[in-house]
Amino acid sequence: MNNNIYDTEKFFDEYAKMSRSREGLAGAGEWHQFRSMFPDLTGFKVLDLGCGYGWHCKYAAEQGAESVLGIDQSEKMIREAEKRNADARITYRICGLEEYEYPAGIYDCVISNLALHYIEDLDSVYRNICRTLKPGGTFLLNIEHPVFTAGVNEDWIYNEEGTPRYWPIDDYYYPGERTTLFLGERVKKYHHTLTQILMGLINSGFELKAVEEAVPDPDMMDVPGMRDEMRRPMMLLVKAVKSETKCRKSAQNMAGVNCPK
Repeated sequence: MNNNIYDTEKFFDEYAKMSRSREGLAGAGEWHQFRSMFPDLTGFKVLDLGCGYGWHCKYAAEQGAESVLGIDQSEKMIREAEKRNADARITYRICGLEEYEYPAGIYDCVISNLALHYIEDLDSVYRNICRTLKPGGTFLLNIEHPVFTAGVNEDWIYNEEGTPRYWPIDDYYYPGERTTLFLGERVKKYHHTLTQILMGLINSGFELKAVEEAVPDPDMMDVPGMRDEMRRPMMLLVKAVKSETKCRKSAQNMAGVNCPK
């Protein structure tokens, strides 16, 4: 991951106030859709890339996973995960997505929730994920939607009363770095087109099983601002499976960089 803003005190304190930080998966508006993509995790070995507070790690353990590894570049995130979502089957490690070693063929399921829009070279990460999955293994991805990352300053245009009028999009077909205001700080992300996100998976050896644009949980429509989330997609949810025949040999031969254990 290209920056470590989550380890700054002010930013982390603001992040802790978000509903998904306070309430876990129940506070995530897209969880009702993302949860339905999960396979039966009984006996699975699971890897969570960009695990944050460890909510998905704990869910995997509760669903019967044999072992779960959650990695995150942020030390503060990992320490919080160890406090909130500890479990004998879960190991947390401070490590970036691009630095993890991705040992070949050991995981049954890989999860990445709202982390890959911080990555410039998606294809490289995809190939590594394909390599580390067993044949037929599942990759579950939640990434910021290209309509969101192509949004000008990732914000609405407002009328004189401060009500959102429309969501402006520009430079959609120019992927690359975007700087946006998030939780009061300037944060660097990367915009990827829909073609790059989905074809990158296919070209890296995955078969797409489900693609959904996140919509708010109907039970959360009374949350301030949630109804505006029906006016443009914010997140893209994908379920992909490693093909037993298509996973590229280049992915299997790539050398990783080990992180401290």
